[in-house]
Amino acid sequence: MSVLSSGRFISIEGIDGAGKSTHLQALVERLQQRGAIVVQTREPGGTELAEAIRGLFLHKGMDGLTEALLVFAGRRDHLLRVIEPALARGDTVVCDRFADASFAYQGHGRGMDLQQLTTLEQWVLQGRQPDLTLWFDLDPAVAAQRRAAAREADRFEQQDLDFFSRVRAGYAARAAAAPSRFVRIDAGVSVAEVAAQVTAALESRGW
Repeated sequence: MSVLSSGRFISIEGIDGAGKSTHLQALVERLQQRGAIVVQTREPGGTELAEAIRGLFLHKGMDGLTEALLVFAGRRDHLLRVIEPALARGDTVVCDRFADASFAYQGHGRGMDLQQLTTLEQWVLQGRQPDLTLWFDLDPAVAAQRRAAAREADRFEQQDLDFFSRVRAGYAARAAAAPSRFVRIDAGVSVAEVAAQVTAALESRGW
């Protein structure tokens, strides 16, 4: 078994309730067992500034463009202060959501112009994308049942099934546009089966 030594960037994506959080810690532990120094982070969030933005983003009403501007501002700070320094050190970054979420939620979910989002992405990321994106894909109706059983809903989790169907379609579009980066995880099967898919995605890259 080879030891992971160079910096890698892994993002975890999917609609709310798809089960990302259930598998995130196991993913981090697997990478650590392989010798990686792992920086675990999230979006919106990841820095003091971006966490403050997260509070506004999740709980204050606003339109899709305002959402996008806020989250990309936080993302810029996150990228400069956490992600890029970690990768430069050779660490592995595992991020719960990244730029794909903006295209899925604000673009497809809210109906924001995708070209505007692409411009923001180019300005803020300057070409940086994850090396691997694990997309936890789940029927929105099943995800809604899981959310209801797990926690009190935030502003996004209160959206209807049509909204989450559009978000799911947004992730599918991003995956189709970047097939070498995305791995679709069928999140509708058992926890053990989902874990096996995550493991297979890492092993296929020698991770």
